[in-house]
Amino acid sequence: MSGFTIAISALIAACAYLSTIRMIPRFKDMFIKAGLYGKDLCKREQPQIPESFGVLIGCAFLVAMFLFIPIPFTFEEAALLDVKTGAKPATFPHEEFAEMIAALLSICCMILLGFADDVLDLRWRHKLLLPTMGTLPLLMVYYVNFNITTVIMPKFARPLLGYSLDIGIFYYIYMGMLAVFCTNAINILAGINGLEVGQSIVISASVLCFNIIELALGHQVDCHKFSIYLMLPFLAVSLALWKYNKYPSQVFVGDTYCYFAGMTFAVVGILGHFSKTLLLFFMPQILNFLYSVPQLFHFVPCPRHRLPKYDASTDLLHISTTEFHPEKLNKLGLLMVLVLKKLKLISWQQQSDGRVITNNFTLINLVLVVFGPVHEKVVTQFLMGLQVICTLCAMVIRYPLASYFYDT
Repeated sequence: MSGFTIAISALIAACAYLSTIRMIPRFKDMFIKAGLYGKDLCKREQPQIPESFGVLIGCAFLVAMFLFIPIPFTFEEAALLDVKTGAKPATFPHEEFAEMIAALLSICCMILLGFADDVLDLRWRHKLLLPTMGTLPLLMVYYVNFNITTVIMPKFARPLLGYSLDIGIFYYIYMGMLAVFCTNAINILAGINGLEVGQSIVISASVLCFNIIELALGHQVDCHKFSIYLMLPFLAVSLALWKYNKYPSQVFVGDTYCYFAGMTFAVVGILGHFSKTLLLFFMPQILNFLYSVPQLFHFVPCPRHRLPKYDASTDLLHISTTEFHPEKLNKLGLLMVLVLKKLKLISWQQQSDGRVITNNFTLINLVLVVFGPVHEKVVTQFLMGLQVICTLCAMVIRYPLASYFYDT
């Protein structure tokens, strides 16, 4: 019966893909008339591009999920009917139903936040607070259904901490922080054609591959089925959006898509019980966050936009820059920039008046520091390639290497 429900999910996902492919071009003019558009600053003509299309993609995903909701519960219940009497089973899977509803509620909250951010340009403190609020239904369902806060210790820590350790409320804090990280990580690593959707497609495909492997091994079958039910329509609508968002972009996704994608990943990671594996698929986003820390926490001046600069004469991207006086930085900020300078991970131009001009601390700018000015499409392809390589590394860590640290 599991194979049947997954097949139905795949069929609905395929329909969602075809519907979204047809919808996007029809809504382009509508978004522009509503004032939801921006200029593509990395093109010579700087055309007007409709943006915030993540809200349309999120709605297509939700419609697909609403149509799918009756399928697993109706057919799973039918599968439990008594063969002789035809009597219904004594219990309905209320826990699984509550998980599905809470997951969609949290995703809806993030779509709303993302669209509000696109329209109202929210402050960063709101972007950190609201995802935390959006995660509460998810955490409540986890508390009611599971309330498992025990962490299995790696072999080298067991002589000191034992086989497992119950961390209590800190596990819920960790899950809340995971949701905040996922919803913002994709948004931070963004700004060039196709990058937000491209990295999300690779991550969702990675999660699906992991789910299929775990199902084949018979590990936590219900949890991985739940993940597949969400990931199939998400991947479908993202592929449809990719068709119009890849270089040269015909539509922009806006913050709505970034938050929608991040929360969808957080939902499957938390309720699918593979949050640590999910973080392995987020390695490029983690690297981008760590590289951005000096500016994100204002140890180094951080401009409003850190997108690379476009040179119309060569059609290439160059690093965007920030400047500061080293003596005006606090000790921790100065230490950070000196370490990055020593590792040659930032550019460094010392001016006669003591100012230092360096690149903005993003993974996109780091690519340009290492390889020099390149075309926008090449940067996107490089970062998507990095995402694929990190997925392969994650699979190696999760399977062959994990046996050295945990019991198989």
